[in-house]
Amino acid sequence: MKLIYSFAVILALLAGPSQVHAQNYPSRPIHVLTTSSAGGISDIFMRALGEEMQKRTGQPLIIENRPGAAGNIAARACIDAEPDGYTICILMADALIYNQFLFKKLPYDPDKLQPIINLFHLIQVLVVNSDLKVKTVDELVAASKANPGKFNYLTASLPLAVFMDSLVKEKGADWVRVPFKGGGEATTAILSGTTPIGLIGLGNVKSQIDAGKMTALALTNNIRTPQLPNTPTFADIGYKGAPSQTWYGLFAPPGTPKAIIDKFNAEAMQVMKDPVFQEKFITSRGQVTAINTPEEFAKQIIEERAGAKEVVKQSGVEPM
Repeated sequence: MKLIYSFAVILALLAGPSQVHAQNYPSRPIHVLTTSSAGGISDIFMRALGEEMQKRTGQPLIIENRPGAAGNIAARACIDAEPDGYTICILMADALIYNQFLFKKLPYDPDKLQPIINLFHLIQVLVVNSDLKVKTVDELVAASKANPGKFNYLTASLPLAVFMDSLVKEKGADWVRVPFKGGGEATTAILSGTTPIGLIGLGNVKSQIDAGKMTALALTNNIRTPQLPNTPTFADIGYKGAPSQTWYGLFAPPGTPKAIIDKFNAEAMQVMKDPVFQEKFITSRGQVTAINTPEEFAKQIIEERAGAKEVVKQSGVEPM
Protein backbone atom coordinates (compact mmCIF):
# COMPACT_ATOMS: atom_id res chain seq x y z
CA MET A 1 0.00 0.00 0.00
CA LYS A 2 2.87 2.40 0.85
CA LEU A 3 4.46 1.68 -2.54
CA ILE A 4 1.22 2.50 -4.36
CA TYR A 5 0.81 5.72 -2.38
CA SER A 6 4.34 6.83 -3.10
CA PHE A 7 3.93 6.10 -6.80
CA ALA A 8 0.78 8.23 -6.89
CA VAL A 9 2.59 11.09 -5.21
CA ILE A 10 5.45 10.84 -7.72
CA LEU A 11 2.98 10.96 -10.63
CA ALA A 12 1.34 14.06 -9.19
CA LEU A 13 4.70 15.76 -8.82
CA LEU A 14 5.71 14.86 -12.37
CA ALA A 15 2.40 16.22 -13.67
CA GLY A 16 3.37 19.70 -12.50
CA PRO A 17 1.24 22.27 -10.66
CA SER A 18 -0.74 23.38 -13.71
CA GLN A 19 -2.03 19.88 -14.45
CA VAL A 20 -2.84 19.24 -10.79
CA HIS A 21 -4.68 22.60 -10.74
CA ALA A 22 -6.58 21.65 -13.90
CA GLN A 23 -7.77 18.38 -12.36
CA ASN A 24 -9.68 20.37 -9.74
CA TYR A 25 -10.76 23.12 -12.14
CA PRO A 26 -13.09 24.84 -11.71
CA SER A 27 -13.44 24.97 -7.94
CA ARG A 28 -15.13 28.38 -7.83
CA PRO A 29 -17.18 30.66 -10.15
CA ILE A 30 -15.60 31.79 -13.42
CA HIS A 31 -15.89 35.43 -14.46
CA VAL A 32 -16.59 36.10 -18.14
CA LEU A 33 -15.91 39.53 -19.65
CA THR A 34 -18.19 40.32 -22.60
CA THR A 35 -17.91 42.97 -25.30
CA SER A 36 -21.66 43.64 -25.27
CA SER A 37 -23.94 45.28 -22.76
CA ALA A 38 -26.69 43.37 -20.95
CA GLY A 39 -29.02 41.79 -23.50
CA GLY A 40 -26.42 41.86 -26.27
CA ILE A 41 -25.39 38.86 -28.36
CA SER A 42 -22.38 37.75 -26.31
CA ASP A 43 -24.17 38.47 -23.02
CA ILE A 44 -27.20 36.32 -23.90
CA PHE A 45 -25.11 33.51 -25.32
CA MET A 46 -22.72 33.27 -22.36
CA ARG A 47 -25.60 33.14 -19.89
CA ALA A 48 -27.05 30.21 -21.84
CA LEU A 49 -23.67 28.49 -22.10
CA GLY A 50 -23.05 29.16 -18.42
CA GLU A 51 -26.24 27.41 -17.37
CA GLU A 52 -25.27 24.28 -19.27
CA MET A 53 -21.65 24.32 -18.14
CA GLN A 54 -22.69 24.69 -14.51
CA LYS A 55 -24.58 21.41 -14.86
CA ARG A 56 -21.31 19.80 -15.97
CA THR A 57 -18.80 21.51 -13.68
CA GLY A 58 -20.85 22.61 -10.69
CA GLN A 59 -19.62 26.19 -11.04
CA PRO A 60 -21.45 29.20 -12.55
CA LEU A 61 -20.19 31.67 -15.11
CA ILE A 62 -20.47 35.21 -13.74
CA ILE A 63 -21.02 37.67 -16.61
CA GLU A 64 -19.29 41.07 -16.50
CA ASN A 65 -20.23 43.44 -19.33
CA ARG A 66 -17.36 45.54 -20.71
CA PRO A 67 -18.80 47.08 -23.90
CA GLY A 68 -17.28 49.81 -26.03
CA ALA A 69 -14.41 50.79 -28.31
CA ALA A 70 -14.98 47.97 -30.83
CA GLY A 71 -14.15 45.34 -28.22
CA ASN A 72 -10.92 47.02 -27.09
CA ILE A 73 -12.16 47.62 -23.53
CA ALA A 74 -13.00 43.97 -22.87
CA ALA A 75 -9.82 42.75 -24.59
CA ARG A 76 -7.62 45.01 -22.43
CA ALA A 77 -9.40 43.89 -19.26
CA CYS A 78 -8.92 40.26 -20.26
CA ILE A 79 -5.18 40.68 -20.78
CA ASP A 80 -4.83 42.41 -17.41
CA ALA A 81 -6.72 39.66 -15.52
CA GLU A 82 -5.11 36.95 -13.41
CA PRO A 83 -4.10 33.95 -15.56
CA ASP A 84 -5.64 31.39 -13.25
CA GLY A 85 -8.56 30.26 -15.41
CA TYR A 86 -11.14 32.15 -13.38
CA THR A 87 -11.38 35.11 -15.76
CA ILE A 88 -11.99 34.55 -19.46
CA CYS A 89 -13.51 36.73 -22.15
CA ILE A 90 -15.78 36.39 -25.15
CA LEU A 91 -14.57 38.60 -27.98
CA MET A 92 -15.77 39.40 -31.45
CA ALA A 93 -13.39 38.86 -34.38
CA ASP A 94 -12.75 42.60 -34.72
CA ALA A 95 -10.61 42.72 -31.56
CA LEU A 96 -8.30 39.96 -32.81
CA ILE A 97 -8.39 40.41 -36.59
CA TYR A 98 -9.04 44.01 -37.65
CA ASN A 99 -8.54 46.45 -34.81
CA GLN A 100 -4.76 46.60 -34.98
CA PHE A 101 -5.11 47.91 -38.55
CA LEU A 102 -7.97 50.30 -37.79
CA PHE A 103 -6.60 52.01 -34.67
CA LYS A 104 -3.31 53.90 -34.49
CA LYS A 105 -2.68 52.48 -31.04
CA LEU A 106 -4.36 49.55 -29.30
CA PRO A 107 -4.45 49.36 -25.49
CA TYR A 108 -3.53 45.67 -25.70
CA ASP A 109 -1.50 43.21 -27.76
CA PRO A 110 -3.92 40.81 -29.53
CA ASP A 111 -1.16 38.19 -29.81
CA LYS A 112 -1.11 37.85 -26.02
CA LEU A 113 -4.69 36.67 -25.74
CA GLN A 114 -4.82 32.88 -25.55
CA PRO A 115 -7.51 31.28 -27.77
CA ILE A 116 -9.79 28.76 -26.07
CA ILE A 117 -12.50 28.03 -28.62
CA ASN A 118 -14.27 29.72 -31.52
CA LEU A 119 -17.95 29.53 -30.59
CA PHE A 120 -20.05 30.67 -33.54
CA HIS A 121 -20.13 32.81 -36.65
CA LEU A 122 -22.57 35.70 -36.54
CA ILE A 123 -24.05 35.76 -40.03
CA GLN A 124 -24.08 39.30 -41.37
CA VAL A 125 -26.28 40.01 -44.34
CA LEU A 126 -26.43 42.92 -46.78
CA VAL A 127 -30.08 43.95 -46.90
CA VAL A 128 -32.03 46.77 -48.49
CA ASN A 129 -35.46 48.22 -48.07
CA SER A 130 -37.56 46.31 -50.60
CA ASP A 131 -38.91 49.57 -52.01
CA LEU A 132 -35.52 50.05 -53.71
CA LYS A 133 -36.53 47.22 -56.09
CA VAL A 134 -33.00 45.82 -56.33
CA LYS A 135 -32.23 42.11 -56.17
CA THR A 136 -28.44 41.96 -56.44
CA VAL A 137 -25.35 43.84 -55.25
CA ASP A 138 -24.64 45.03 -58.80
CA GLU A 139 -28.16 46.43 -59.08
CA LEU A 140 -27.66 48.23 -55.77
CA VAL A 141 -24.39 49.73 -56.96
CA ALA A 142 -26.06 50.86 -60.21
CA ALA A 143 -28.96 52.42 -58.28
CA SER A 144 -26.54 54.35 -56.08
CA LYS A 145 -24.71 55.68 -59.15
CA ALA A 146 -28.00 56.81 -60.66
CA ASN A 147 -28.87 58.69 -57.45
CA PRO A 148 -25.61 60.32 -56.33
CA GLY A 149 -25.53 61.57 -52.77
CA LYS A 150 -28.87 59.98 -51.84
CA PHE A 151 -27.93 56.52 -50.52
CA ASN A 152 -26.64 55.78 -47.05
CA TYR A 153 -26.07 52.60 -45.08
CA LEU A 154 -25.50 51.40 -41.55
CA THR A 155 -23.37 48.72 -39.95
CA ALA A 156 -22.11 48.16 -36.42
CA SER A 157 -18.75 46.79 -37.50
CA LEU A 158 -15.71 48.76 -38.64
CA PRO A 159 -14.53 45.85 -40.83
CA LEU A 160 -17.88 45.81 -42.58
CA ALA A 161 -17.60 49.55 -43.12
CA VAL A 162 -14.22 48.87 -44.72
CA PHE A 163 -15.93 46.38 -47.01
CA MET A 164 -18.56 48.93 -48.06
CA ASP A 165 -15.80 51.45 -48.71
CA SER A 166 -14.06 48.90 -50.91
CA LEU A 167 -17.19 48.63 -53.05
CA VAL A 168 -17.13 52.39 -53.48
CA LYS A 169 -13.55 52.15 -54.69
CA GLU A 170 -13.88 49.00 -56.84
CA LYS A 171 -17.34 49.43 -58.32
CA GLY A 172 -17.96 53.16 -58.10
CA ALA A 173 -20.82 52.85 -55.62
CA ASP A 174 -22.12 56.08 -54.08
CA TRP A 175 -23.12 55.82 -50.42
CA VAL A 176 -22.07 56.99 -46.96
CA ARG A 177 -22.24 55.40 -43.55
CA VAL A 178 -24.53 56.70 -40.81
CA PRO A 179 -24.24 55.80 -37.10
CA PHE A 180 -26.85 53.97 -35.05
CA LYS A 181 -27.17 52.81 -31.45
CA GLY A 182 -28.53 49.27 -31.67
CA GLY A 183 -30.20 46.52 -33.69
CA GLY A 184 -33.73 47.80 -33.07
CA GLU A 185 -32.88 51.31 -34.21
CA ALA A 186 -31.09 49.95 -37.26
CA THR A 187 -34.05 47.79 -38.30
CA THR A 188 -36.42 50.75 -37.96
CA ALA A 189 -34.13 52.95 -40.09
CA ILE A 190 -33.98 50.37 -42.89
CA LEU A 191 -37.73 49.77 -42.83
CA SER A 192 -38.54 53.49 -42.88
CA GLY A 193 -36.19 54.09 -45.79
CA THR A 194 -34.23 56.81 -43.98
CA THR A 195 -31.22 54.48 -44.19
CA PRO A 196 -32.27 51.94 -46.83
CA ILE A 197 -29.11 49.78 -46.79
CA GLY A 198 -27.78 47.72 -43.91
CA LEU A 199 -24.99 45.28 -43.20
CA ILE A 200 -26.46 43.73 -40.10
CA GLY A 201 -26.79 40.52 -38.12
CA LEU A 202 -29.27 38.11 -39.66
CA GLY A 203 -31.05 37.64 -36.35
CA ASN A 204 -32.09 41.30 -36.39
CA VAL A 205 -33.75 41.23 -39.81
CA LYS A 206 -34.77 37.64 -40.61
CA SER A 207 -38.45 38.27 -39.90
CA GLN A 208 -38.44 41.39 -42.09
CA ILE A 209 -36.85 39.44 -44.95
CA ASP A 210 -39.46 36.71 -44.59
CA ALA A 211 -42.20 39.34 -44.64
CA GLY A 212 -40.86 40.82 -47.89
CA LYS A 213 -40.09 44.19 -46.31
CA MET A 214 -36.34 43.76 -46.80
CA THR A 215 -34.38 42.04 -49.57
CA ALA A 216 -31.28 40.01 -48.70
CA LEU A 217 -28.54 40.57 -51.30
CA ALA A 218 -25.46 38.77 -49.96
CA LEU A 219 -23.88 37.09 -46.93
CA THR A 220 -20.64 38.68 -45.77
CA ASN A 221 -18.90 35.80 -43.98
CA ASN A 222 -18.69 33.54 -47.03
CA ILE A 223 -20.58 31.03 -44.90
CA ARG A 224 -23.92 29.66 -46.02
CA THR A 225 -26.91 29.50 -43.71
CA PRO A 226 -30.00 27.28 -44.05
CA GLN A 227 -32.09 30.28 -43.04
CA LEU A 228 -31.31 32.01 -46.36
CA PRO A 229 -30.60 29.13 -48.76
CA ASN A 230 -30.97 31.28 -51.89
CA THR A 231 -28.82 34.20 -50.79
CA PRO A 232 -25.27 34.15 -52.22
CA THR A 233 -22.08 34.88 -50.34
CA PHE A 234 -19.85 37.69 -51.56
CA ALA A 235 -17.44 35.08 -52.89
CA ASP A 236 -20.30 33.63 -54.98
CA ILE A 237 -20.82 36.96 -56.73
CA GLY A 238 -17.15 37.48 -57.53
CA TYR A 239 -15.89 39.63 -54.69
CA LYS A 240 -12.15 38.91 -54.41
CA GLY A 241 -11.31 40.42 -51.03
CA ALA A 242 -11.08 38.58 -47.74
CA PRO A 243 -14.49 37.91 -46.18
CA SER A 244 -15.34 39.97 -43.15
CA GLN A 245 -15.39 37.27 -40.51
CA THR A 246 -17.75 38.02 -37.66
CA TRP A 247 -17.33 35.36 -35.03
CA TYR A 248 -17.38 35.22 -31.27
CA GLY A 249 -14.73 33.22 -29.45
CA LEU A 250 -13.45 32.61 -25.93
CA PHE A 251 -10.00 33.77 -24.81
CA ALA A 252 -7.89 33.60 -21.66
CA PRO A 253 -5.34 36.03 -20.21
CA PRO A 254 -1.68 35.49 -21.16
CA GLY A 255 -0.01 32.84 -19.02
CA THR A 256 -3.14 30.79 -18.34
CA PRO A 257 -2.04 27.13 -18.01
CA LYS A 258 -2.57 25.08 -21.16
CA ALA A 259 -4.21 22.31 -19.17
CA ILE A 260 -6.92 24.70 -17.98
CA ILE A 261 -7.50 26.06 -21.48
CA ASP A 262 -7.87 22.51 -22.81
CA LYS A 263 -10.30 21.59 -20.05
CA PHE A 264 -12.51 24.62 -20.62
CA ASN A 265 -12.43 23.92 -24.36
CA ALA A 266 -13.56 20.33 -23.79
CA GLU A 267 -16.43 21.32 -21.50
CA ALA A 268 -17.66 24.09 -23.79
CA MET A 269 -17.40 21.85 -26.85
CA GLN A 270 -19.60 19.20 -25.28
CA VAL A 271 -22.33 21.79 -24.66
CA MET A 272 -21.96 23.27 -28.14
CA LYS A 273 -22.26 19.88 -29.83
CA ASP A 274 -25.70 19.28 -28.32
CA PRO A 275 -28.28 19.59 -31.16
CA VAL A 276 -30.93 21.09 -28.87
CA PHE A 277 -28.53 23.78 -27.62
CA GLN A 278 -27.37 24.52 -31.17
CA GLU A 279 -30.89 25.00 -32.48
CA LYS A 280 -32.10 27.11 -29.55
CA PHE A 281 -29.12 29.39 -29.03
CA ILE A 282 -27.26 29.39 -32.35
CA THR A 283 -29.15 28.40 -35.51
CA SER A 284 -32.46 30.06 -34.58
CA ARG A 285 -30.58 33.31 -33.92
CA GLY A 286 -29.02 33.47 -37.38
CA GLN A 287 -25.65 32.05 -36.36
CA VAL A 288 -23.49 29.09 -37.41
CA THR A 289 -21.54 26.86 -35.02
CA ALA A 290 -17.75 27.24 -35.29
CA ILE A 291 -16.24 25.04 -32.55
CA ASN A 292 -12.57 24.07 -32.78
CA THR A 293 -9.47 23.34 -30.69
CA PRO A 294 -7.28 26.11 -29.23
CA GLU A 295 -4.59 25.28 -31.78
CA GLU A 296 -7.01 25.39 -34.71
CA PHE A 297 -8.45 28.66 -33.46
CA ALA A 298 -4.99 30.23 -33.15
CA LYS A 299 -4.12 29.21 -36.72
CA GLN A 300 -7.43 30.61 -38.01
CA ILE A 301 -6.75 33.97 -36.38
CA ILE A 302 -3.32 34.27 -38.01
CA GLU A 303 -4.72 33.46 -41.44
CA GLU A 304 -7.67 35.85 -41.16
CA ARG A 305 -5.48 38.65 -39.83
CA ALA A 306 -3.28 38.49 -42.93
CA GLY A 307 -6.35 38.86 -45.15
CA ALA A 308 -7.72 41.69 -43.03
CA LYS A 309 -4.46 43.63 -43.30
CA GLU A 310 -4.63 43.50 -47.08
CA VAL A 311 -8.32 44.50 -47.21
CA VAL A 312 -7.74 47.54 -44.99
CA LYS A 313 -4.69 48.53 -47.05
CA GLN A 314 -6.56 48.30 -50.34
CA SER A 315 -9.54 50.21 -48.97
CA GLY A 316 -7.40 53.21 -48.15
CA VAL A 317 -9.03 53.62 -44.73
CA GLU A 318 -6.76 55.54 -42.35
CA PRO A 319 -6.35 54.23 -38.78
CA MET A 320 -8.23 56.24 -36.16
